[in-house]
Amino acid sequence: MEYIIKTPCGELRGVRTRLDGVVAYKGIRYATAGRFEYPVEVTSWEGVYDATEYGACAPQPRSFYDEEQMPKKIFYYNEFRKGEKYSYSEDCLFLNVFAPEKADGKLPVIVYIHGGGYTGGCGHEKHFDTPVWPRKGVIGVTLNYRLGPLGFAVLPELMEEAGTVGNYGLYDQLTAIKWVKHNIEAFGGDPDNITIMGQSAGAMSVQQHCLSPLSRGLFHKAVMSSGGGVSRMLSASAPEKHYEFWKMIMDKCGAKNLDELRALPVEKLFTVWQENKKMSMGGGCSPCIDGKLVVKSGYDTLAAGEQHQIPYMIGTTSHDVMPPILYSMAKSWCKAQKTPAYLWFFNRNLPGDNHGAWHSADLWYWFGTLENGWRPFDERDYALAEEMSERLCAFAKTASPNTDVHTEWSEGGERALVMGDEPSKEANPSKFKLWVTMFTNKAPGE
Repeated sequence: MEYIIKTPCGELRGVRTRLDGVVAYKGIRYATAGRFEYPVEVTSWEGVYDATEYGACAPQPRSFYDEEQMPKKIFYYNEFRKGEKYSYSEDCLFLNVFAPEKADGKLPVIVYIHGGGYTGGCGHEKHFDTPVWPRKGVIGVTLNYRLGPLGFAVLPELMEEAGTVGNYGLYDQLTAIKWVKHNIEAFGGDPDNITIMGQSAGAMSVQQHCLSPLSRGLFHKAVMSSGGGVSRMLSASAPEKHYEFWKMIMDKCGAKNLDELRALPVEKLFTVWQENKKMSMGGGCSPCIDGKLVVKSGYDTLAAGEQHQIPYMIGTTSHDVMPPILYSMAKSWCKAQKTPAYLWFFNRNLPGDNHGAWHSADLWYWFGTLENGWRPFDERDYALAEEMSERLCAFAKTASPNTDVHTEWSEGGERALVMGDEPSKEANPSKFKLWVTMFTNKAPGE
């Protein structure tokens, strides 16, 4: 059976997935962009667009080495990528739509932004491949965006050229959300009921869009896992603070001007950046205050109450990166909202090793994709995945993660809904235990 739909951009051919009744439209080009240029939304194409295969991932460090030969990288490779094949290209601005075969009316939409420290990842790793959401009446979208030097370089020459600088990856995400709003109705989705969601750097990206004047009205709810909430330490800074680092990278690349930097082989650019990234916090690849998408620090924006006044879900895991800090940021974000805000804490010790509820472990459960993993997931895991994906879809539909079946979850952030080894219940995780976790458990490397 052929799955061809007509979108405002033109006709599109999808493919059946492993889940009965769910169709995937993969590798849809949502924008085009040259190196260090801002994206331009795709509004049309010729003929029937073949959306039966995933598109290329953004260039990233793993593009240039064999992950199986890198002991420090092996954990997340084994977890999310082992046995899969990925292609990489600067032509990487693709998204994927997962929809019911027969969408009944305008369905809510979740647009997911992947993590990876702004330097790695893509929208179709194993844990993202075919979420269960369409079976619960919610359309899912995952996407790629530019990473590392290609996504976050900051140079005075670029400022002079475009009138703003940096954040290319964030503008990619923004353009993808716009594309979804302009086209999702063709898939059976509701452009007036879009939730954006992300984890780690994806959650920090969601945060930026929730603080930005450029994205007002484009989405209506937000979900942030292990990276939501603001702090002075993690807030964006002025572009001038990034210039010295990126000028050094440009010099070490042997590029005398922007033309030469743009013509440089991408592997050379990443190699030089990798060799010098320790000389800048976050490797130099993080959002800066560009005056348009990011107009001030997140801390200052929240203090002024200028964040989007929409419902939020936000939380962390028990064996997260800096668990007490991320949990405190999430709780503070919830308590600062005048709109409904729901705080969670995930503490399921995943079977198969002793890493506990590590950073991004919750994604298997939110997406309901446990069958894609290697772990000996048991009855408790599948029940938890059912609960968490059900709550997420309920939030996308109604702005509340409560259902007729599952326990009440209070808004406001005074107490978190603890989901994991025990039946879900509201509680306040002990700060002492979180600090102990931070200093006695070695988190998996990436």
